[in-house]
Amino acid sequence: MNSKPLRPPGAIAETDFLATCIRCGKCAQICPYGSIRTAGFLDGPVMMGTPVIVPRSKPCYLCMKCPPVCPSGALRREMKRKEDVRMGIAKIDDKECLAWQGTLCRSCYDDCPLFGEAIVMDKELRPVVDEKKCVGCGICENVCPVEEPTIKVRPGGRT
Repeated sequence: MNSKPLRPPGAIAETDFLATCIRCGKCAQICPYGSIRTAGFLDGPVMMGTPVIVPRSKPCYLCMKCPPVCPSGALRREMKRKEDVRMGIAKIDDKECLAWQGTLCRSCYDDCPLFGEAIVMDKELRPVVDEKKCVGCGICENVCPVEEPTIKVRPGGRT
């Protein structure tokens, strides 16, 4: 796992998150997509029991059901709009991305829940991430058609 994991929508800063999360699992239970999993032993003792999202396996679909059920405040309850989420930022490896290498591919662009905003197509039909709009949900990483995704979410939002 990354040194900084991808947390559910509304997560407070990582250090505060680890101190505040009571590891109750309510966010994982309410997630209708099974996107939130509980970190286990192999993720490290500090992480154990905390909610994480692994976008390549199952991204966050921004249903926004998890923040209201968090009893500790590790997920901000007032977080209601998917446009306000800042889980991380997607980064494209333009040296490996199919579209940047001349193959027509629109997977990340077409599936982005903030269609035409967080990921836009440049004049040469290559995807470009708008860092101010990207919420870090990981859907782009999940749908990237190559074995090792060329677009990845870097955890750590701008809250």
